Amino acid sequence: MEKSYSQRLHNVIPGGAHTYSRGDDQFPSNAPSILERGEGAYVFSPEGNKYLDYGMGLRSVNIGYGNKEIADACYEEILKGNNLTRASVTELKAAELLCELIPSVDMVKFAKHGSAVTTAAMKLARAYTGRKMVAVPVEQPFFSYDDWFIGSTVLTRGTVEEASQLTLKFNYNNIDSLRALFDEYPNQIAGVMLEAATTVEPTTNFLQEVQDLCKANGTVFIIDEMITGFRWDLQGAQTYYGIEPDLCTFGKAMANGFAVAALAGKREIMQIGGILDEGAERIFLTSTTHGAEMSALGAFIKTMEILKRDLVVDHFWNYGNKLVTGINNISKELGIHEQFYVEGYPCSPNYVAKDKDRNVSLAMRTLFAQEMLEKKIMMPYIAVSYSHQEIELDMTLSAAKHALTIYKKALESGLEVYLKSPVIKPVFRKYN
Repeated sequence: MEKSYSQRLHNVIPGGAHTYSRGDDQFPSNAPSILERGEGAYVFSPEGNKYLDYGMGLRSVNIGYGNKEIADACYEEILKGNNLTRASVTELKAAELLCELIPSVDMVKFAKHGSAVTTAAMKLARAYTGRKMVAVPVEQPFFSYDDWFIGSTVLTRGTVEEASQLTLKFNYNNIDSLRALFDEYPNQIAGVMLEAATTVEPTTNFLQEVQDLCKANGTVFIIDEMITGFRWDLQGAQTYYGIEPDLCTFGKAMANGFAVAALAGKREIMQIGGILDEGAERIFLTSTTHGAEMSALGAFIKTMEILKRDLVVDHFWNYGNKLVTGINNISKELGIHEQFYVEGYPCSPNYVAKDKDRNVSLAMRTLFAQEMLEKKIMMPYIAVSYSHQEIELDMTLSAAKHALTIYKKALESGLEVYLKSPVIKPVFRKYN
Protein backbone atom coordinates (compact mmCIF):
# COMPACT_ATOMS: atom_id res chain seq x y z
CA MET A 1 0.00 0.00 0.00
CA GLU A 2 2.83 2.42 0.88
CA LYS A 3 4.52 1.85 -2.47
CA SER A 4 1.21 2.41 -4.20
CA TYR A 5 0.77 5.79 -2.53
CA SER A 6 4.30 6.82 -3.52
CA GLN A 7 3.72 5.85 -7.12
CA ARG A 8 0.42 7.72 -7.22
CA LEU A 9 2.02 10.83 -5.74
CA HIS A 10 4.89 10.90 -8.24
CA ASN A 11 2.46 10.20 -11.09
CA VAL A 12 0.53 13.44 -10.54
CA ILE A 13 2.89 15.71 -8.55
CA PRO A 14 6.44 16.54 -9.73
CA GLY A 15 8.68 15.48 -6.85
CA GLY A 16 5.82 13.63 -5.17
CA ALA A 17 5.03 16.61 -2.92
CA HIS A 18 4.60 20.37 -3.16
CA THR A 19 7.69 21.13 -1.10
CA TYR A 20 11.03 19.44 -1.81
CA SER A 21 11.69 18.89 1.89
CA ARG A 22 8.64 16.60 1.97
CA GLY A 23 10.08 14.41 -0.78
CA ASP A 24 10.95 10.70 -0.57
CA ASP A 25 14.65 11.51 -0.73
CA GLN A 26 14.44 13.41 2.58
CA PHE A 27 13.28 10.43 4.66
CA PRO A 28 14.37 6.87 5.39
CA SER A 29 12.42 4.21 3.52
CA ASN A 30 10.55 3.14 6.67
CA ALA A 31 8.90 6.57 6.92
CA PRO A 32 5.25 6.75 5.82
CA SER A 33 5.11 7.94 2.22
CA ILE A 34 1.84 9.74 2.83
CA LEU A 35 -0.06 11.00 5.88
CA GLU A 36 -3.78 11.26 6.48
CA ARG A 37 -4.08 13.59 9.46
CA GLY A 38 -2.38 15.15 12.45
CA GLU A 39 -3.45 15.60 16.05
CA GLY A 40 -1.41 17.53 18.62
CA ALA A 41 2.19 16.39 18.13
CA TYR A 42 1.21 13.22 16.24
CA VAL A 43 0.58 12.29 12.62
CA PHE A 44 -1.27 9.27 11.26
CA SER A 45 -0.82 7.25 8.06
CA PRO A 46 -3.87 6.01 6.12
CA GLU A 47 -3.24 2.55 7.62
CA GLY A 48 -3.65 3.99 11.11
CA ASN A 49 0.01 4.03 12.13
CA LYS A 50 0.68 6.78 14.66
CA TYR A 51 3.95 8.72 14.77
CA LEU A 52 5.23 11.33 17.18
CA ASP A 53 6.26 14.10 14.81
CA TYR A 54 9.13 16.58 15.00
CA GLY A 55 8.70 17.92 11.47
CA MET A 56 5.50 19.77 12.44
CA GLY A 57 4.49 20.88 8.96
CA LEU A 58 7.98 22.07 8.02
CA ARG A 59 8.14 24.04 11.31
CA SER A 60 4.87 25.88 10.60
CA VAL A 61 2.74 24.10 13.23
CA ASN A 62 3.86 25.67 16.49
CA ILE A 63 0.81 25.01 18.70
CA GLY A 64 -0.18 21.57 17.46
CA TYR A 65 -2.04 19.79 14.69
CA GLY A 66 -5.81 20.29 14.63
CA ASN A 67 -5.95 22.79 17.50
CA LYS A 68 -9.68 23.39 18.01
CA GLU A 69 -9.43 27.03 19.08
CA ILE A 70 -7.50 27.92 15.94
CA ALA A 71 -9.66 25.75 13.70
CA ASP A 72 -12.82 27.38 15.10
CA ALA A 73 -11.37 30.87 14.54
CA CYS A 74 -10.57 29.88 10.98
CA TYR A 75 -14.06 28.44 10.44
CA GLU A 76 -15.74 31.59 11.74
CA GLU A 77 -13.88 33.59 9.09
CA ILE A 78 -14.86 31.12 6.37
CA LEU A 79 -18.50 31.67 7.26
CA LYS A 80 -17.96 35.43 6.85
CA GLY A 81 -17.08 34.84 3.21
CA ASN A 82 -13.34 34.11 3.49
CA ASN A 83 -12.26 36.31 0.57
CA LEU A 84 -14.13 39.54 -0.09
CA THR A 85 -14.12 42.08 -2.90
CA ARG A 86 -12.52 44.77 -0.75
CA ALA A 87 -10.25 44.70 2.29
CA SER A 88 -11.86 42.94 5.26
CA VAL A 89 -12.14 43.89 8.92
CA THR A 90 -10.17 40.71 9.68
CA GLU A 91 -7.39 41.86 7.35
CA LEU A 92 -7.22 45.20 9.16
CA LYS A 93 -7.18 43.55 12.60
CA ALA A 94 -4.39 41.17 11.55
CA ALA A 95 -2.29 43.99 10.12
CA GLU A 96 -2.77 46.18 13.21
CA LEU A 97 -1.90 43.21 15.44
CA LEU A 98 1.43 42.59 13.71
CA CYS A 99 2.28 46.30 13.73
CA GLU A 100 1.53 46.50 17.47
CA LEU A 101 3.47 43.33 18.23
CA ILE A 102 6.78 43.90 16.38
CA PRO A 103 8.57 47.15 17.35
CA SER A 104 10.21 47.69 13.93
CA VAL A 105 6.96 47.25 12.00
CA ASP A 106 4.83 50.18 10.87
CA MET A 107 3.14 48.56 7.86
CA VAL A 108 2.58 45.04 6.55
CA LYS A 109 1.65 43.19 3.36
CA PHE A 110 0.33 39.65 3.76
CA ALA A 111 0.91 36.84 1.29
CA LYS A 112 0.69 33.06 1.24
CA HIS A 113 4.29 31.88 1.25
CA GLY A 114 7.77 32.97 2.18
CA SER A 115 9.26 33.30 -1.30
CA ALA A 116 6.63 35.88 -2.24
CA VAL A 117 7.52 38.20 0.63
CA THR A 118 11.31 37.80 0.51
CA THR A 119 11.25 38.62 -3.20
CA ALA A 120 8.95 41.56 -2.45
CA ALA A 121 11.41 42.77 0.19
CA MET A 122 14.25 42.77 -2.32
CA LYS A 123 12.07 44.50 -4.91
CA LEU A 124 11.14 47.17 -2.38
CA ALA A 125 14.79 47.66 -1.40
CA ARG A 126 15.67 48.19 -5.06
CA ALA A 127 12.82 50.65 -5.53
CA TYR A 128 13.77 52.58 -2.38
CA THR A 129 17.48 52.84 -3.16
CA GLY A 130 17.46 52.87 -6.96
CA ARG A 131 20.15 50.15 -6.87
CA LYS A 132 20.26 46.64 -8.32
CA MET A 133 22.47 44.41 -6.21
CA VAL A 134 21.49 42.45 -3.12
CA ALA A 135 23.57 40.43 -0.65
CA VAL A 136 22.84 37.28 1.37
CA PRO A 137 25.01 34.94 3.47
CA VAL A 138 26.46 32.00 1.58
CA GLU A 139 25.91 29.72 4.60
CA GLN A 140 22.13 30.24 4.75
CA PRO A 141 20.55 27.84 2.28
CA PHE A 142 17.20 29.28 1.24
CA PHE A 143 15.49 32.63 0.82
CA SER A 144 13.29 32.27 -2.27
CA TYR A 145 12.55 30.04 -5.23
CA ASP A 146 12.65 33.13 -7.48
CA ASP A 147 15.57 33.63 -9.88
CA TRP A 148 17.30 36.34 -7.85
CA PHE A 149 18.11 33.76 -5.17
CA ILE A 150 17.71 30.20 -6.44
CA GLY A 151 19.71 31.08 -9.53
CA SER A 152 22.61 31.97 -7.23
CA THR A 153 22.72 28.37 -5.93
CA VAL A 154 23.70 25.20 -7.80
CA LEU A 155 20.06 24.85 -8.92
CA THR A 156 20.29 27.12 -11.95
CA ARG A 157 18.27 25.13 -14.47
CA GLY A 158 15.33 27.22 -15.70
CA THR A 159 16.58 30.45 -14.15
CA VAL A 160 17.73 33.61 -15.88
CA GLU A 161 21.43 34.05 -15.22
CA GLU A 162 21.28 37.84 -15.42
CA ALA A 163 18.96 37.97 -12.40
CA SER A 164 21.17 35.91 -10.11
CA GLN A 165 24.33 37.76 -11.14
CA LEU A 166 23.04 40.67 -9.09
CA THR A 167 22.99 38.53 -5.93
CA LEU A 168 26.20 38.77 -3.94
CA LYS A 169 27.33 36.40 -1.19
CA PHE A 170 29.10 37.16 2.08
CA ASN A 171 29.96 35.03 5.09
CA TYR A 172 27.73 34.98 8.17
CA ASN A 173 29.61 36.13 11.29
CA ASN A 174 32.31 37.69 9.12
CA ILE A 175 31.63 41.40 8.92
CA ASP A 176 34.78 41.96 6.87
CA SER A 177 33.35 39.82 4.05
CA LEU A 178 30.30 42.08 3.87
CA ARG A 179 32.43 45.22 4.17
CA ALA A 180 34.48 43.95 1.22
CA LEU A 181 31.32 43.77 -0.90
CA PHE A 182 30.43 47.37 -0.07
CA ASP A 183 33.98 48.38 -1.00
CA GLU A 184 33.85 46.45 -4.28
CA TYR A 185 30.36 47.67 -5.22
CA PRO A 186 30.07 51.20 -3.78
CA ASN A 187 26.56 52.67 -3.88
CA GLN A 188 25.29 49.58 -5.73
CA ILE A 189 23.87 47.30 -3.00
CA ALA A 190 20.15 47.83 -2.49
CA GLY A 191 19.57 45.39 0.35
CA VAL A 192 21.24 42.93 2.68
CA MET A 193 19.03 40.01 3.74
CA LEU A 194 19.90 37.42 6.35
CA GLU A 195 18.43 35.21 9.01
CA ALA A 196 19.41 36.57 12.40
CA ALA A 197 20.47 33.06 13.44
CA THR A 198 20.18 29.45 12.37
CA THR A 199 21.86 26.71 14.39
CA VAL A 200 24.81 29.09 14.43
CA GLU A 201 24.40 32.05 16.73
CA PRO A 202 25.72 35.49 15.83
CA THR A 203 29.06 36.37 17.32
CA THR A 204 29.31 39.44 19.51
CA ASN A 205 27.78 42.46 17.76
CA PHE A 206 27.74 40.84 14.29
CA LEU A 207 24.10 41.69 13.64
CA GLN A 208 24.56 45.21 15.01
CA GLU A 209 27.59 45.63 12.74
CA VAL A 210 25.57 44.52 9.72
CA GLN A 211 22.87 46.99 10.69
CA ASP A 212 25.39 49.80 11.08
CA LEU A 213 27.13 48.94 7.82
CA CYS A 214 23.83 49.00 5.95
CA LYS A 215 22.91 52.35 7.47
CA ALA A 216 26.30 53.86 6.62
CA ASN A 217 25.95 52.74 2.99
CA GLY A 218 22.29 53.66 2.50
CA THR A 219 21.36 49.99 2.11
CA VAL A 220 18.11 48.41 3.30
CA PHE A 221 18.69 46.03 6.24
CA ILE A 222 16.37 43.02 5.98
CA ILE A 223 15.91 40.25 8.55
CA ASP A 224 14.23 37.06 7.33
CA GLU A 225 12.26 35.70 10.30
CA MET A 226 10.67 32.71 8.56
CA ILE A 227 12.09 30.31 11.15
CA THR A 228 13.08 32.61 14.03
CA GLY A 229 9.79 34.52 14.11
CA PHE A 230 7.55 33.60 17.07
CA ARG A 231 10.12 31.01 18.23
CA TRP A 232 13.15 32.93 19.51
CA ASP A 233 10.86 35.55 21.01
CA LEU A 234 7.23 36.56 20.63
CA GLN A 235 8.55 39.68 18.89
CA GLY A 236 11.02 37.75 16.78
CA ALA A 237 14.77 37.31 16.74
CA GLN A 238 15.13 41.03 16.09
CA THR A 239 13.93 41.73 19.63
CA TYR A 240 15.89 38.80 21.05
CA TYR A 241 19.12 40.24 19.61
CA GLY A 242 18.27 43.91 20.02
CA ILE A 243 18.37 44.95 16.36
CA GLU A 244 15.96 47.02 14.28
CA PRO A 245 15.66 45.96 10.64
CA ASP A 246 14.31 48.25 7.96
CA LEU A 247 12.25 45.35 6.60
CA CYS A 248 11.47 41.89 7.93
CA THR A 249 9.69 38.83 6.61
CA PHE A 250 7.64 36.21 8.47
CA GLY A 251 6.00 32.94 7.53
CA LYS A 252 6.30 29.67 9.42
CA ALA A 253 4.65 29.56 12.86
CA MET A 254 2.49 32.60 12.17
CA ALA A 255 -0.79 30.72 12.09
CA ASN A 256 -0.19 27.14 13.30
CA GLY A 257 0.18 25.75 9.80
CA PHE A 258 -2.28 27.95 7.94
CA ALA A 259 -0.86 29.76 4.94
CA VAL A 260 0.23 33.23 6.03
CA ALA A 261 3.42 35.11 5.24
CA ALA A 262 4.22 38.76 5.77
CA LEU A 263 6.47 41.51 4.48
CA ALA A 264 6.69 44.16 7.16
CA GLY A 265 8.79 47.16 8.07
CA LYS A 266 9.32 50.87 8.33
CA ARG A 267 6.71 53.18 6.91
CA GLU A 268 9.14 55.25 4.80
CA ILE A 269 10.02 52.14 2.79
CA MET A 270 6.77 50.18 2.89
CA GLN A 271 4.63 53.12 1.79
CA ILE A 272 6.34 53.07 -1.61
CA GLY A 273 3.92 50.24 -2.34
CA GLY A 274 0.97 52.53 -1.56
CA ILE A 275 -1.39 54.55 -3.74
CA LEU A 276 -1.84 57.79 -1.79
CA ASP A 277 1.28 59.68 -2.90
CA GLU A 278 -0.22 61.56 -5.83
CA GLY A 279 2.05 61.63 -8.87
CA ALA A 280 4.67 59.25 -7.42
CA GLU A 281 5.93 56.46 -9.67
CA ARG A 282 4.15 53.24 -8.76
CA ILE A 283 5.71 49.96 -7.70
CA PHE A 284 3.69 46.79 -8.16
CA LEU A 285 4.80 45.25 -4.88
CA THR A 286 2.78 42.17 -3.98
CA SER A 287 -0.76 41.74 -5.22
CA THR A 288 -2.20 38.37 -4.27
CA THR A 289 -5.82 37.28 -4.54
CA HIS A 290 -5.48 35.00 -1.54
CA GLY A 291 -2.90 36.97 0.45
CA ALA A 292 -5.51 38.37 2.84
CA GLU A 293 -7.71 35.28 2.99
CA MET A 294 -9.75 35.76 6.15
CA SER A 295 -9.60 32.14 7.35
CA ALA A 296 -5.80 32.10 7.54
CA LEU A 297 -5.65 35.57 9.10
CA GLY A 298 -8.22 34.50 11.68
CA ALA A 299 -5.89 31.59 12.47
CA PHE A 300 -3.00 34.06 12.78
CA ILE A 301 -4.93 36.26 15.22
CA LYS A 302 -5.92 33.27 17.38
CA THR A 303 -2.40 31.80 17.24
CA MET A 304 -0.94 35.05 18.55
CA GLU A 305 -3.51 35.02 21.37
CA ILE A 306 -2.48 31.49 22.37
CA LEU A 307 1.24 32.28 22.13
CA LYS A 308 0.77 35.12 24.63
CA ARG A 309 -1.73 33.43 26.93
CA ASP A 310 0.06 30.09 27.30
CA LEU A 311 3.64 31.41 27.22
CA VAL A 312 4.32 29.13 24.27
CA VAL A 313 7.71 30.60 23.39
CA ASP A 314 8.91 29.87 26.93
CA HIS A 315 7.75 26.29 26.41
CA PHE A 316 9.83 25.99 23.23
CA TRP A 317 12.94 26.96 25.16
CA ASN A 318 12.19 24.80 28.21
CA TYR A 319 11.22 21.67 26.30
CA GLY A 320 14.05 22.12 23.84
CA ASN A 321 16.57 22.44 26.63
CA LYS A 322 15.39 19.17 28.20
CA LEU A 323 15.46 17.44 24.82
CA VAL A 324 18.94 18.67 23.93
CA THR A 325 20.33 17.79 27.35
CA GLY A 326 18.64 14.39 27.37
CA ILE A 327 19.83 13.26 23.95
CA ASN A 328 23.35 14.58 24.50
CA ASN A 329 23.53 12.76 27.83
CA ILE A 330 22.57 9.50 26.12
CA SER A 331 25.22 10.10 23.49
CA LYS A 332 27.82 10.76 26.19
CA GLU A 333 26.85 7.64 28.13
CA LEU A 334 27.37 5.59 24.98
CA GLY A 335 30.70 7.26 24.31
CA ILE A 336 29.66 8.63 20.91
CA HIS A 337 29.18 12.29 21.82
CA GLU A 338 31.75 13.35 19.22
CA GLN A 339 29.88 11.46 16.49
CA PHE A 340 26.33 12.45 17.44
CA TYR A 341 25.09 15.49 19.30
CA VAL A 342 22.33 18.08 19.34
CA GLU A 343 23.35 21.71 18.95
CA GLY A 344 21.83 25.13 18.37
CA TYR A 345 19.19 27.04 20.28
CA PRO A 346 16.85 25.02 22.51
CA CYS A 347 13.86 26.67 20.81
CA SER A 348 15.06 25.29 17.45
CA PRO A 349 17.67 22.53 17.98
CA ASN A 350 19.54 20.60 15.32
CA TYR A 351 21.08 17.15 15.51
CA VAL A 352 24.46 16.45 13.93
CA ALA A 353 25.38 12.95 12.75
CA LYS A 354 29.00 12.06 11.99
CA ASP A 355 30.89 8.93 10.98
CA LYS A 356 33.65 7.27 12.97
CA ASP A 357 36.16 9.77 11.53
CA ARG A 358 33.97 12.62 12.81
CA ASN A 359 32.93 13.78 9.35
CA VAL A 360 29.32 14.92 8.93
CA SER A 361 27.50 11.98 7.37
CA LEU A 362 24.10 11.87 5.66
CA ALA A 363 24.29 8.09 5.84
CA MET A 364 24.60 8.16 9.64
CA ARG A 365 21.84 10.78 9.82
CA THR A 366 19.64 8.44 7.79
CA LEU A 367 20.41 5.60 10.19
CA PHE A 368 19.41 7.68 13.21
CA ALA A 369 16.16 8.80 11.56
CA GLN A 370 15.47 5.22 10.48
CA GLU A 371 15.88 3.87 14.01
CA MET A 372 13.75 6.65 15.52
CA LEU A 373 11.02 5.62 13.07
CA GLU A 374 11.34 2.05 14.29
CA LYS A 375 10.01 3.47 17.56
CA LYS A 376 7.34 5.46 15.70
CA ILE A 377 9.04 8.84 16.05
CA MET A 378 9.50 10.91 12.90
CA MET A 379 12.45 13.24 13.34
CA PRO A 380 13.77 14.53 10.00
CA TYR A 381 14.86 17.59 12.03
CA ILE A 382 13.61 19.05 15.31
CA ALA A 383 10.68 21.48 15.36
CA VAL A 384 9.21 21.77 18.85
CA SER A 385 5.53 22.59 19.31
CA TYR A 386 3.38 23.41 22.33
CA SER A 387 1.90 19.91 21.96
CA HIS A 388 5.25 18.35 22.81
CA GLN A 389 4.93 17.82 26.56
CA GLU A 390 6.52 15.58 29.20
CA ILE A 391 5.07 12.33 27.88
CA GLU A 392 6.42 13.12 24.42
CA LEU A 393 9.80 13.99 25.90
CA ASP A 394 9.97 10.61 27.66
CA MET A 395 9.00 8.79 24.47
CA THR A 396 11.62 10.68 22.49
CA LEU A 397 14.46 10.03 24.90
CA SER A 398 13.56 6.34 25.10
CA ALA A 399 13.60 6.10 21.30
CA ALA A 400 16.85 8.07 21.12
CA LYS A 401 18.51 5.58 23.46
CA HIS A 402 17.50 2.76 21.11
CA ALA A 403 18.57 4.68 17.98
CA LEU A 404 21.91 5.76 19.41
CA THR A 405 22.68 2.24 20.64
CA ILE A 406 22.29 1.04 17.05
CA TYR A 407 24.27 4.09 15.91
CA LYS A 408 27.16 3.05 18.15
CA LYS A 409 27.08 -0.50 16.77
CA ALA A 410 27.19 0.89 13.23
CA LEU A 411 30.23 2.98 14.11
CA GLU A 412 31.94 -0.14 15.43
CA SER A 413 30.76 -2.82 13.00
CA GLY A 414 29.98 -0.94 9.82
CA LEU A 415 26.96 0.96 8.58
CA GLU A 416 25.94 -1.58 5.94
CA VAL A 417 24.87 -4.05 8.63
CA TYR A 418 22.26 -1.67 10.05
CA LEU A 419 21.19 0.79 7.38
CA LYS A 420 18.16 -0.57 5.51
CA SER A 421 17.35 2.55 3.55
CA PRO A 422 18.79 4.65 0.73
CA VAL A 423 20.76 7.58 2.11
CA ILE A 424 18.80 10.82 2.35
CA LYS A 425 19.99 13.55 -0.01
CA PRO A 426 20.40 17.32 0.25
CA VAL A 427 17.58 19.36 -1.25
CA PHE A 428 20.07 21.78 -2.78
CA ARG A 429 21.97 19.49 -5.13
CA LYS A 430 22.73 19.92 -8.82
CA TYR A 431 21.50 16.52 -9.98
CA ASN A 432 18.83 14.04 -8.83
